[in-house]
Amino acid sequence: MKCTSCKVGVLSPSFIDDLFRAHTCTHCGGNWVLVEDYVSWKENNPEFKFSDSVTCEAEDTESALLCPQSGKIMRKFRITSDSAHRLDYSASVGGVWLDKGEWDLMKKSGLAGSLNAVLTAQWQKNIRMNTAKDNFADLYADKFGKESYEKVKEIRQWLSEQPNKADLRAYLLAEDPYSAER
Repeated sequence: MKCTSCKVGVLSPSFIDDLFRAHTCTHCGGNWVLVEDYVSWKENNPEFKFSDSVTCEAEDTESALLCPQSGKIMRKFRITSDSAHRLDYSASVGGVWLDKGEWDLMKKSGLAGSLNAVLTAQWQKNIRMNTAKDNFADLYADKFGKESYEKVKEIRQWLSEQPNKADLRAYLLAEDPYSAER
C-alpha cells in the first residue's frame, strides 16, 4: 500500500511498540492501524499499562486523507479538547492513520489505552462540550474581567448549594427587595 499522508513511502507491515500490528510508512513514519488489531491486542492484554513518560513531537496532517485500503476520504477525530491533533479514521475499513509522533502523543496524554474510544461519537461529543464550555469561560472572563468572573463563579457555586436558592435568586434580582410593590 502507498502512504496516504506523504504519498511517497510504502506502508510496510510492522508493530507499534512491538505490541500490535500496524503498517508503517517507509518515508514519513506514519502508521496505519486496523482498530480490530488494536482491540484484539487490548483484550488479550487487559493489565498492560502504557508508559506516559515519552517525549514527542507529533506531526498532524491538515488536509483530508484518503484511506490507503478503500481510497475513500477519512474523517478527522480530535484526541482531546486541548489538543489540535486529529486522528484520521476510515469507517469503511475500521482503520486509523497515526501521523508520525501521534502514538507517542496518545501515550503522553494517557490515551493510548483508549484509541478505540477516541473514535466514538460519545468521545467526540464530550470534546465539543468541553470546547464550548472553555469558549464560554473565555468570553465571560473577557466580558466581566478575570477577578469579577472568579467571584461570580464562587457566588454561583454557593447559590447552587443552598436549599432556598429560588428565594435567594429572587432577592438578588429584585430592584428593591424590601418593597412590597412589584
